[in-house]
Amino acid sequence: MRIAIVDGLRSPVAKAGGKLADIAADDLGANIVKELALRVGLDFKDYDEVIIGNVSSPAHAANIARVIALKAGFDTSILAHSVHRNCASGMESITQGADKVILNNGIYMCGGVESMSNIPLFYNKKMTEFFTKLSRAKSIGARLSTLASFRLSFLKPRVGLIEGLTDPTNGLIMGMTAENIAKDFGISRTEQDEYALSSHQKATNAIKSGILNDEISPIAYGGDKIMSDDDGVRMAQSMKDLGRLRPIFDKKNGTVTAGNSSQVSDAAGAVVLMSEEKAKEMGLNVLGYLKSYAYAGCEPSRMGLGPVYSTAKVLKNTGMSMSDFDIIELNEAFAAQVLGCIRAFDSDKYAQDNLGLSSKVGAINTDILNVNGGGIAIGHPVGMTGTRIVLHALKELKRRGKQTALATLCIGGGQGASLVLEAE
Repeated sequence: MRIAIVDGLRSPVAKAGGKLADIAADDLGANIVKELALRVGLDFKDYDEVIIGNVSSPAHAANIARVIALKAGFDTSILAHSVHRNCASGMESITQGADKVILNNGIYMCGGVESMSNIPLFYNKKMTEFFTKLSRAKSIGARLSTLASFRLSFLKPRVGLIEGLTDPTNGLIMGMTAENIAKDFGISRTEQDEYALSSHQKATNAIKSGILNDEISPIAYGGDKIMSDDDGVRMAQSMKDLGRLRPIFDKKNGTVTAGNSSQVSDAAGAVVLMSEEKAKEMGLNVLGYLKSYAYAGCEPSRMGLGPVYSTAKVLKNTGMSMSDFDIIELNEAFAAQVLGCIRAFDSDKYAQDNLGLSSKVGAINTDILNVNGGGIAIGHPVGMTGTRIVLHALKELKRRGKQTALATLCIGGGQGASLVLEAE
């Protein structure tokens, strides 16, 4: 049974704190899911389940997939559940949907959403204890005594975004894992900035040529405004501008800056999955197919190398080689991480020392890598990125008249995800 990806759609990717900041994640997701369902044209009751990847689940929308499904217009009888595999959450929704298609021959709406603008600040422990003590004070005297104990330092918040991007097993924020890779592979600041510049240039060309228009559904914001393009792309980016930025993680000896890192962003995306047979029975056009997938674990302090591990696994499972791919989408969490993956893929020593292989996984042809830019230029809304790169890889295969793509990304905590995709 081939898993058909019938169609897909995404919102523009917006800079966090920007145009889509006032739209909650569930509303953003519902907008895209509804638009895609209408575009595919099936009755909402034909779907078996809605599966949504999300990392920073909003407090007001527990099981965000269910909230999105109901807001999008699905019947209460249609199931919905949320998935969370950090940066691969959007991919996890697709691979779970694929497994369900094989078991049940059903129809699944699979997607990802993230509103990084709305990741909250939290009270620190002292402030929480203060509120608890105040709520338990029964007499006026006890309340006054508690109030007198308040200090301005209690108001120092815990930053949810920073805590979410920090690995609790080793205390490293994700940018430091990129610094580790840069040191391991001797990747210079100049190389990273050059890669970042290339990402912005390719994304700029994609926007100007309009090739992303059929995968983006415009979003209304601010009452009467419409957002149609990814707005993190710096069309006038230069090496001089990138060179002015200081390292932000290892401030003394580091090379990773805001300019050669992915941007925090807001966005939603979705695809519709079913069996090839069902799609043809229903007279639906098919965008492409999920041929195989693999997840793999790696060292959390070098989490950015996850794609090497998961791709080695999926190649073994399929009998394919790196030269079989016409398009490769490898998420750009950091320039150092992408460049490290490129070197590790092409290294016999890395494969022997870390993957248990006798020789390298295979060189990446950089001419087919992230051909329209990636997370450094477009942004990395963590729960949605996996959806975006799968959708984009299939759209690019179709545009180029090519056959096979690899969509892969690293995952915070030390994992990798790799999906093998085929065009119709």
